[in-house]
Formats: sequence, structure tokens, C-alpha cells
Amino acid sequence: MKPQAQVVTMMDAVFPKATLLRNVLLVLSSTTLIALCARISFPVPWSSVPITGQTFAVLLTGALLGSRLGALSVVAYLAQGAMGLPVFAYGGGAAYFAGPTGGFLIGFVPMAFVVGYLCERGWDRRPWTAAPAMLAGSAVLYIFGLSWLARFVPGDSLLAAGLTPFIAGDLTKIVLATIALPSGWALINRMRGW
Repeated sequence: MKPQAQVVTMMDAVFPKATLLRNVLLVLSSTTLIALCARISFPVPWSSVPITGQTFAVLLTGALLGSRLGALSVVAYLAQGAMGLPVFAYGGGAAYFAGPTGGFLIGFVPMAFVVGYLCERGWDRRPWTAAPAMLAGSAVLYIFGLSWLARFVPGDSLLAAGLTPFIAGDLTKIVLATIALPSGWALINRMRGW
């Protein structure tokens, strides 16, 4: 009798055979999702950082693919943007990494890793653990983003430029992920009879 593959992430449950082709398709699908969500963008008049759907896509990428594959997907997304593909909110190019949003872009990698790490340990299967996993990922993103943004914004207006306008949107994204992930697991478990 062949041992059953360990289910760690939602994508492991949906696509249990971890082949190179599967992983490449998951990475490309994730980079496409992040790029599409980047297009959901609203400028903040007093900040050089826009409100985008990228963070929601990065949360989902980490949760669905796990720490390593999720972070790799974000690295691939950033590489596409650095090469000039128009995958960021307002285009593409390496200059975005040197600008005010550079810390947030780089912060997407550890954000996906942290969320993926927690979800690999089952935090995405119940709402009361999914929400803290998403909050932890968001906190990591803000550490990177605000640290970099501080080079461009006076200290007394840093939070107004890089945190305060985004709290309501980020909480909405966290709530959506907190609903979607356990619901997805419930559906998978029902379909598989677990």
C-alpha cells in the first residue's frame, strides 16, 4: 500500500502530486493573480503609497501555496516587475524598488512566507486562527514598508502616509481571507469525505 502524501496546504489537497509542472503553474497563476489585484488601485492624496489589492493576493498566495512556494511566487512576481513588465499598480521597472513603495514590494516576500508558514501548520482551517495568521503577515509587511518609507517621509507623518489610510482596507482583506480559507477547507474536506 502506497503512503498517502501529507496535506500541508490547500493546493496540496487540491493537487496532491507535487510535480515541477504543478509548481510552475501554481507560481505563474499566483503571479498573475497578484498582478491583476495590483490593478485594483486607488491613490491616497497625501501619500505616495496607493491602496491596492496586491496585499490580498499575497495573503492568499502564502496561505494557498505555503511558505516556500508562496514566497517564491512573490519573488517571481517582483522579478517580472523589475524586468519592466507592467505588473505593479502603476506599471513596472526596477525604479519602483528604489521609490517610496519599494519596502512594501520587498515586504511581500516575508509576508507570504509568514502566512504560508502558519497555514502549513493548520492556521488557515479555522477563522480564529486564520485571522491571526493574516494579521501576522500584514504586520511583517508594514515593518518592511514603513522602514523603507521613512527615507521619503518625515517621521511625524510616516504613519499617516504609510499605515493609517490602509488599516480599514487591510482589515477587510483579512476578514475576506478569514472567511474564504476555512470555507475552502470545509468544501475540500466535504468533497473528499475527510
